[in-house]
Amino acid sequence: MAHPHLLGRYCPFLYSLAPMLEQASPVKIVAFVAAILPALWLAYQAAADELGARPVTEAIHQAGDWTLRFLLITLAVTPAQRIFNYPRLILARRTLGVASAGYAVLHFSLYLLDQHFDVLKVASEIALRIYLTIGALALAGLIALASTSTDAAVSRLGSGRWHALHRFVYAIAVLATVHFFIQSKLNTYEPVLMAGFLIWLLAYRALYRRNGEVSPVHLVLLAAGTALVTAVGEAMLYLLTSGVDARRLLLAHFDLDMEVRPAWWVLAAGLAVAGIGLWRQKRARQRPSTRRVSPSAVSGAIQVQSGS
Repeated sequence: MAHPHLLGRYCPFLYSLAPMLEQASPVKIVAFVAAILPALWLAYQAAADELGARPVTEAIHQAGDWTLRFLLITLAVTPAQRIFNYPRLILARRTLGVASAGYAVLHFSLYLLDQHFDVLKVASEIALRIYLTIGALALAGLIALASTSTDAAVSRLGSGRWHALHRFVYAIAVLATVHFFIQSKLNTYEPVLMAGFLIWLLAYRALYRRNGEVSPVHLVLLAAGTALVTAVGEAMLYLLTSGVDARRLLLAHFDLDMEVRPAWWVLAAGLAVAGIGLWRQKRARQRPSTRRVSPSAVSGAIQVQSGS
């Protein structure tokens, strides 16, 4: 492994993730590899001159896309470890959360590069353009969560204040999704998809807070309801922004010659979660597990309070 000082000097993003491998477990290693692969792919594209006619702009977009993807994956860890009956999955949360913040910093740094590091111009743009204002707020929030993701930060802030701070992750996810929508302009396919997943996560959290447990039946209903909201939301979005007949877009969901709409992916993912959860539940009943995750091993994770 590279010397830590050299790693910090030449690749600060990877250096920020390196501590995640301390007391490494398979879950942590998989999360770490997943976190760095998009950065390595982006670096390869840049070195091979494969980022198109506007390479910096393309890199900005890719870094921003991965910011939101990793943020939603981080939010999904807590529901997944409950539904799949796999407590050790929680060990991935800190790495994935820090990765989201790292890609957000990269996203902003590339934007600064695109503006030739004209800080005054960048500040003016952030103040005058609403989508940049929203993005800046999301960036500040992610940095705050990442900088307090250590065990030392938990001890310093105290459990109550630390948990209160990290509950803002949901508000940050909403801001990041809105930012994604606005800057995407005409191509809103992935923003709609990400919004559908976020709606599922928010709805799951509400169900868990109310019931204490979300059954497979509830998960199936949640998948169907979230997909319906996603489909209607996409239709209304096109109606308001482009004047497209909402009924035509809704009917397009059932046209086999058309592109698969985001709502179907949301439904498929939700049903897959319900199916895997039911399978894991049956296996757990047949062969109960006595393994437990040490609380101290996960106390520094970026908290996703899906049930709190």
